[in-house]
Amino acid sequence: MTVPQTLAFCYLSLLWQREAITLSDLLRFVEEDHIPYINAFQHFPEQMKLYGRDRGIFGIESWPDYEDIYKKTIEVGTFLDLPRFPDITEDCYLHPNILCMKYLMEVNLPDEMHNLTCHVVKMTGMGEVDFLTFDPIAKMAKTVKYDVQAVAIIVVVLKLLFLLDDNLEWSLSNLAEKHNEKNKKDKPWFDFRKWYQIMKKAFDEKKQKWEEARAKYLWKSEKPLYYSFVDKPVAYKKREMVVNLQKQFSTLVDSTATAGKKSPSSFQFNWTEEDTDRTCFHGHSLQGVLKEKGQSLLTKNSLYWLSTQKFCRCYCTHVTTYEESNFSLSYQFILNLFSFLLRIKTSLLHEEVSLVEKKLFEKKYSVTKKKSRSKKARRH
Repeated sequence: MTVPQTLAFCYLSLLWQREAITLSDLLRFVEEDHIPYINAFQHFPEQMKLYGRDRGIFGIESWPDYEDIYKKTIEVGTFLDLPRFPDITEDCYLHPNILCMKYLMEVNLPDEMHNLTCHVVKMTGMGEVDFLTFDPIAKMAKTVKYDVQAVAIIVVVLKLLFLLDDNLEWSLSNLAEKHNEKNKKDKPWFDFRKWYQIMKKAFDEKKQKWEEARAKYLWKSEKPLYYSFVDKPVAYKKREMVVNLQKQFSTLVDSTATAGKKSPSSFQFNWTEEDTDRTCFHGHSLQGVLKEKGQSLLTKNSLYWLSTQKFCRCYCTHVTTYEESNFSLSYQFILNLFSFLLRIKTSLLHEEVSLVEKKLFEKKYSVTKKKSRSKKARRH
């Protein structure tokens, strides 16, 4: 059992208990030192002697990767021949309806969007128990990336409402701004431009702090690992020199005392109505982008562009490589924001968005496939 495999085993146990922790939360708690991972051996009892091959197992010098731990979770579950896990039902934290509400709150989007995310979940079948529940002994064992899927559904809803083509979202923002100026007593319409400006500032500040924390992180442990007892004195002497140098440089660079470690939290952004510096959009209305038709509500935007129309031919249905230059700036920003929240690659989220769209617009995809086949036939 390597350290990443141990982390995957921990996630399996959380999944079995249906705990209110996603894989991205778990990896972020590792990053914030709430869970021993880097230099985990420092927490072992003194009587445990680590040397030689142990160095290769516990000498971790990189952060855990989402995709890697996700794959190892399936591998460990399949290897242990575990039975079907407890059902992920609508009252479970990992259900997309609950996770979508959580991420809508975190990125300061209107509460009214939750009805639309629930509708997408229902139409795509992504809320069904059999789809969500992990079954290691199934023919094709796989589990859902619950947090990535929930965020992808929100991205799809944002595209349904605002198109995100660097044009329509700004036109709708102009209408919302004019309405809010004239009707200050009414419930304000959601202004995409204003939301973007506030979120961009908050995101940049949070990302800068994260990058600084990563740059300052001390990879070397206080209790060094060594290959043999002969190397022990050399290893400890080197470590002593490193500690002394770090103390000298920290005194020169920053004389202020470092703040204590904060308690772990599922939320990285917090928005309240009392915060006068930053607008809270939770209670804002989507009236400016929705229209009534009988007893139902429809989006004023009737257009939609698919994130991709090209999937691999293999069974995995992965999409083609994500290239930022092919997409609008609004779409890029939203992907970057959510990717940072989940600590995943932007391409992974784009892939999940494409898979949600494939389920939602199944007929549209089948039409485009038929057209491409007929074009190829004409060429031949």
